[in-house]
Amino acid sequence: MSLIPNNLRYTKEHEWVSTTDRAGIVKIGITDFAQSALGDIVYIQTPKIGEALIADQICGEVESTKSVSEIYAPISGVIASVNEALNQNPELMNSDCYGLGWIAEVEVADISVIEK
Repeated sequence: MSLIPNNLRYTKEHEWVSTTDRAGIVKIGITDFAQSALGDIVYIQTPKIGEALIADQICGEVESTKSVSEIYAPISGVIASVNEALNQNPELMNSDCYGLGWIAEVEVADISVIEK
């Protein structure tokens, strides 16, 4: 079971967002609660690089042995990169949802919005 990091911002839909060491870039993922509720994750549909995200809108899907669940964007911005490792190892979302199991990096216009 993962420890819940207190340096992340969380949504009511169980996604998280964190700052990175690069200006204007944040990482997004799903919470330990979400991955636990889903069960064994077998596939993830990530957003595409260059895709515009709108906060609280659907940006992907996670398929598990139990169900399919939508991923909601925790922040508005443009997809800068996606975690390609999830294509071959979607179970990283189960084993390390706050680390190696991140979903995407998003370029945001105003980084201060995650402080709200």
